[in-house]
Amino acid sequence: MELSRIAVAGSSGLIGGALVRSLAADGHEVVRLVRRAPRSEDEVRWDPEGGSVDAAGLAGCDAVVNLAGANVGSRRWTEAYKAKLRRGRVQGTAALAKALASLSPEERPRVFVNGSAIGYYGETGGRAVDESAPAGEGFLPSLVVDWEGAAAPAQEAGVRTVFPRTGLVVARHGGAWGRLFPLFQAGLGGRMGNGRQYWSFVSLHDEVAAIRHLIDRDNLSGPFNVTAPQPLTNREITEAMGRVLHRPTLFTVPAPVLRTVLGEMAGDVLGSQRVLPARLLESGFTFAFPEIEGAIRAAR
Repeated sequence: MELSRIAVAGSSGLIGGALVRSLAADGHEVVRLVRRAPRSEDEVRWDPEGGSVDAAGLAGCDAVVNLAGANVGSRRWTEAYKAKLRRGRVQGTAALAKALASLSPEERPRVFVNGSAIGYYGETGGRAVDESAPAGEGFLPSLVVDWEGAAAPAQEAGVRTVFPRTGLVVARHGGAWGRLFPLFQAGLGGRMGNGRQYWSFVSLHDEVAAIRHLIDRDNLSGPFNVTAPQPLTNREITEAMGRVLHRPTLFTVPAPVLRTVLGEMAGDVLGSQRVLPARLLESGFTFAFPEIEGAIRAAR
């Protein structure tokens, strides 16, 4: 990648923070979108839930990456929280897409990478799916459909638009694995429900590398599943965590308990998503940590 000016929304999050560090380490100029008054020239004001962004601050950027949005798994899905999830993702994406479309052709970025999720596919059971599969049913699939659809103004303006549909990111701090590591290190880890549900994981290293790959390749657009090539069941992942961390994995969390504690969100934990990164592999991307044990070790 030639040295570029890249704007990142969600730069304080797990993936956004890692992406910013990676870009900065390679000498790229990073512009952060912030929800407060900018304090320096490398910050641009925006309000994702309010649907506004300072478009002038994005002029001249080579790429815009949107990784913003409230954490899907941080709390119970009350109606109020589901509305917040929708506002941040759909309205935030629409604001950025409209801002990019409002710029002159000379000022527009060459690519808009808008974060997405494998929640698009809903429950797949043991059936493997790739990007050719249709959207599933339920809250998350409908959210992702609207989230990606909100990028239409940028696409219609001729900006190459890419949707990295991210799986469960294996990282020591943040995301689902950020809550799993302390449990397993304390010897309290174990399978969830019957353990037969597929978890489509990806290491944080490969997540960042995939986003940069999507930025760099001018011929890539549309959805790309960002998941390791071989999804595993919750039971298999539990056993791998035990081996790598040298801890017992005797505990189990019954499905009824998860449903009581997590409410509707339990479906995301107990549900099975066997998602394959077909288009990413076809584009020539190589995973550094394609297997779960390597991904766990990289996150330790």
